[in-house]
Amino acid sequence: MSKKNRPVGVVYSTNPDYQYQYDNEPEAVTLAPEKQRLRVSLDRHHRGGKTVTLVTGFIGTDDDLQALGKMLKGKCGVGGSAKDGEIIIQGDQQEKVRAALAAAGYRC
Repeated sequence: MSKKNRPVGVVYSTNPDYQYQYDNEPEAVTLAPEKQRLRVSLDRHHRGGKTVTLVTGFIGTDDDLQALGKMLKGKCGVGGSAKDGEIIIQGDQQEKVRAALAAAGYRC
């Protein structure tokens, strides 16, 4: 096998039956809001004692997760982030987040 067909990080394999694994997995399709079951909770672990509101359980693409996170941060008027399948909103914003999710058609 030529060097051009090997994935990055693999230098050489002595196994003649070795199959290279490529990261070409298709991204998950975003479910409709009424089919999503999101969980809203408070968290303080590993955050220096600061309270954050976590929204977990989102099934879909990373772009849709970012858009939902941006909408929730705007509704609450605070900062946060959306990564690794969860949305982090600064502070105790549970009621505002639940109301915004319900208005957008999500179940929580």
